[in-house]
Amino acid sequence: MEFLYNLFTVLHFVGWAIVLGGYLASLRSPGLYRGVFHGAATALVAGVLMVGTAEMGDVWGDDGPSMPKIGVKLTVALVITVLALVAKRQGSKADNGTGAVSPGLKHTIGALTLANILVAVFW
Repeated sequence: MEFLYNLFTVLHFVGWAIVLGGYLASLRSPGLYRGVFHGAATALVAGVLMVGTAEMGDVWGDDGPSMPKIGVKLTVALVITVLALVAKRQGSKADNGTGAVSPGLKHTIGALTLANILVAVFW
């Protein structure tokens, strides 16, 4: 079980790296990379599988992360994934899938991603 937990942890980190990297790479353009949605979905699914595997295999032991923290991270990840899907659909209306996305939507995705990382590290 520990191997699966570590595998899902790596996938979770890679997913968030894709989201944050895609956001930062698209700061100077009006669009948002389509990979941001795929990274958010990967991070969301891998995070749920990571928590489930840790709970089933007792990987965390007694001093694992608190469930309120997991709940906050899950909620933020769901919001990011939905916003990334909305941005993907907005951008697909023009320029072969890389059309303009509203700046508020794009920056909200970036801010929430950074907030989710800060919750993971400092809570």
